[in-house]
Amino acid sequence: MTGPAQSIGQLVEPLVTAAGLELWDVEVNPRTVRVLVDRPGGIDLEALSDLARDVSAALDGREDLTPGSQYELEVSSPGVERTLRTPGHYRRYIGTLISVKTETPIDGSRRLQGNLRAVDDAGITIEGADGGRDISYEQIQKARTVLVWGPQPKTRLKDAAR
Repeated sequence: MTGPAQSIGQLVEPLVTAAGLELWDVEVNPRTVRVLVDRPGGIDLEALSDLARDVSAALDGREDLTPGSQYELEVSSPGVERTLRTPGHYRRYIGTLISVKTETPIDGSRRLQGNLRAVDDAGITIEGADGGRDISYEQIQKARTVLVWGPQPKTRLKDAAR
């Protein structure tokens, strides 16, 4: 988070924590302030509604942080396909399939997908069908988890014995 999103995050984080939730991210655009929160085991609508009321009251007192006098406040879960921004976000999803869009092409492509294998302070390592790639945080334009639909492939008995 940077700029207004970071300032709003600092303002609302104590409210989020007091509600027993975790602040996942804050997004600000010209018409919307989006506060994304989570909790182990998931989050319910009542918790989101209660938090939205508290966040709205806090932002009403800090118009200098909001994108104008009229904006929409959204307080929600980050969803099943989550945007990953911080090293902590990435660490939580090691071993998971992710999609990464880079600022500049890596091996001829700006869109990469693979299993997140490693995370450190400099960047991440993903492993795809064509091998592993180290990607620095500066190279990442956007990254998110990928929900895999349907049944997982069955392991053949002779494959399992290897």
